[in-house]
Amino acid sequence: MGYGFNISESLSSNIDDKTLKPEHFRQAGESMGYGFNISESLSSNIDDKTLHEVYAWPFADAIRAGVGSIMCSYNQVNNSYSCQNSKLLNGILKDEMGFQGFIMSDWQAQHAGASAAVAGLDMSMPGDTMFNDGYSFWGGNLTLAVINGTVPAYRVDDMAMRIMAAWFKVGNEVGKQIPTSFSSWNRDTYGYRYAAVNENWEQINFQVDVREHHAIHIRESAAKGTVILKNKGSLPLEKPKFLAVIGEDAGPNIRGPNGCDDRRCDDGTLAMLWGSGTAQFPYLITPDSALQRQAIEDGSRYESVLSNYEWATTQKIVSQANVTSVVFVNADSGEGFINIDDNIGDRKNLTLWKNGDDLIKNVSAICKNTIVVIHSVGPVLVTDWYDNPNITAIVWAGIPGQESGNSITDILYGKTSPGRSPFSWGPTLESYGTDVMYKPNNGFDAPQQDFKEKGLLDYRYFDKVAPEKHSPGAPIYEFGYGLSWSTFEYSDLRVVKHDVAPMSPTSGKTLPAPTFGNHTTDLRDYAFPSSVRYISQHIYPWLNTTSSGKEASGDPDYGQKAEEFLPPGATDGSPQPRLRMSGGSGGHPQLWDIMYTVTCSIKNIGLMTTDEVVQLYVDLGGGKDEPVRVLRGFDRKENIARDQVVHVQFELTRRDLSNWDTAYQDWVITKEPKKVYVGSSSRNLPLSAYLT
Repeated sequence: MGYGFNISESLSSNIDDKTLKPEHFRQAGESMGYGFNISESLSSNIDDKTLHEVYAWPFADAIRAGVGSIMCSYNQVNNSYSCQNSKLLNGILKDEMGFQGFIMSDWQAQHAGASAAVAGLDMSMPGDTMFNDGYSFWGGNLTLAVINGTVPAYRVDDMAMRIMAAWFKVGNEVGKQIPTSFSSWNRDTYGYRYAAVNENWEQINFQVDVREHHAIHIRESAAKGTVILKNKGSLPLEKPKFLAVIGEDAGPNIRGPNGCDDRRCDDGTLAMLWGSGTAQFPYLITPDSALQRQAIEDGSRYESVLSNYEWATTQKIVSQANVTSVVFVNADSGEGFINIDDNIGDRKNLTLWKNGDDLIKNVSAICKNTIVVIHSVGPVLVTDWYDNPNITAIVWAGIPGQESGNSITDILYGKTSPGRSPFSWGPTLESYGTDVMYKPNNGFDAPQQDFKEKGLLDYRYFDKVAPEKHSPGAPIYEFGYGLSWSTFEYSDLRVVKHDVAPMSPTSGKTLPAPTFGNHTTDLRDYAFPSSVRYISQHIYPWLNTTSSGKEASGDPDYGQKAEEFLPPGATDGSPQPRLRMSGGSGGHPQLWDIMYTVTCSIKNIGLMTTDEVVQLYVDLGGGKDEPVRVLRGFDRKENIARDQVVHVQFELTRRDLSNWDTAYQDWVITKEPKKVYVGSSSRNLPLSAYLT
């Protein structure tokens, strides 16, 4: 069950009602290979309560918003592969959450044919068992499975309906398809349409520019997602006399922004992670170029040293009078098929790359006005230098994209309001309470990653074990934290309770699985048609031979009956009892009943017009394994003028106040007292009230 999609606790934007593809319904990152002699993918072992309350939570939101497809991934969950785990695909996504779209595999994440089909996988990507081998778990084998009764016909009909429903949902019409204008194999204008087998030379890329106003949006989102962690008055910059920019991360990759395939390097400024999902930069504005342009406009003196190791030159610059030094550092990561300095996809530690910590220490030891800008994929350790008085500001700029330089300039010069941190900044790696697996732990078999932390992730863990600012292991900067250009006063918290009907569990039975038409069992009816051109390595539903099912399949285990390898009832299409928590998109419709409305006022008592991100947390009560409080809403109020009062409103649903009951297999509101908190971060919550 894979997760690459998480909206429940990001301080950014809401889901748009489009056919999005939330990737990776799973619990772990990359799981295979790199010299380890293991036979199976890692198993993410997770309990039912944590699964529902943490990892599946954002998928319910996505499904309720109308998502069209969901991707399963490579790892196992509780020792069953994600793309053939019926509990996850059929049980949770399709039955519990009422998902009407299709489930597709990540590339080569399918590990079986019939098992994956009856478990709920709808689309195999890219279709072959290994890249470009021409063999498939499905294709003709799926046809054979229906013919011999291993996979019921209704399951294939269901696959097709789900895929086509999503296709129609986004406005497509049969016979009015828009021609493909690009190739995923190369960027040349002309090439082979069927690249793997070098067939059909033609124009494959039409160089269609689809960007429109993307640059404006990218610049704005990158700036608004930037977080100011520390500011002792040095920001915003106001025409500094001498601006010195230090560090490789401020400059270009000498091979160009796209000089490393799939961004498989950390050269120059970090604006995109590495991996197969990367795009080509149409251009990349570096911090050096944008800040230099701003300095010239202001009449400031400007110099830059775009290296982390040219210390002699750097020292001469940052030791001069009236200098404001901006040090750029980074930490990268990406997809597991790429290894950079033994960082196999995921980072192997939380330190800055390329001597970044020493660069910061060396500059700040000399320059009394040092500003640190961090481009990173997540938190890094700042313990050794964050409280240095010569470091007057720390800015986390994330992974900003092509407008990197412009967006950081907008923040450093106060042209845009910054955002809030989507994670906690712990003082040590150990302070997070859990760690990744560095080496396989189960001999030659599937490594076992037990999610012992349960729901106590990030701020939920820190609040539990280090509740006070000076508690050992407390975060340096907490989740939701971020400085503003002004100061806000919170007041007038009000809670209104709504009269809602008691939860009524779903009952009854489903309809029988529909099947459209009949099918013959004569192999000759599925022979490859002579009217269709055969292209090598493509996957087709027809059979290459009709002499026998075994010969057509090429499977040495062909002939096994379904009951020999599928669990009882796996192919049963008769009416089934409806799950009590099911009934609508995302789950039971009453989960979204609004039970309370929470309002408050915020006043800008500072000097500058700016934004404020108001955050709502709820204490659900509970025992030692329960979080102190959980984020249940946030609202970014923009352009609040000096002395202006803005009213903020949140709605709390039944789901927001519920816990997953593993015995009832349903969401329940416990009898424990509930309390709401409102403030500017997970640890700055000046307003609170009990729910009655």
